[in-house]
Amino acid sequence: MFAFGAPPPRRRPGLTAMVDVIFLLVVFFMLAARFGAEAAQPFAPGGGDGGWQGPPRLVEVLPEGVRLNGAALAEAGLPGALARLGRGPEDPVVLRAAEGATLQRVVDVLQALAAAGHRRLLLAE
Repeated sequence: MFAFGAPPPRRRPGLTAMVDVIFLLVVFFMLAARFGAEAAQPFAPGGGDGGWQGPPRLVEVLPEGVRLNGAALAEAGLPGALARLGRGPEDPVVLRAAEGATLQRVVDVLQALAAAGHRRLLLAE
């Protein structure tokens, strides 16, 4: 029969390559988690000091366009129409997403109202 020599000693696997890959994945996910943080919309839950005194200010966000108190309205004219209803941007505005409206549409309307100076924005189911 054949006589083979003694088997070579087993080498331990090098962990350097695996540590490098893990480190790169950790760095990637840390950086990826920060994207979009600057587009976050601050939201403070509405408490209240009592009941609302004044005309209703319900903005329904549709898949295309908005409705203010049930009347269809161009999105660009929303801040002006809200200003005619109340004392100004300090009055609360209730936003409600209609059937089929995406979250991005609601955020776009929130940002448009925040840019117009409205700070008391409430979300309704």
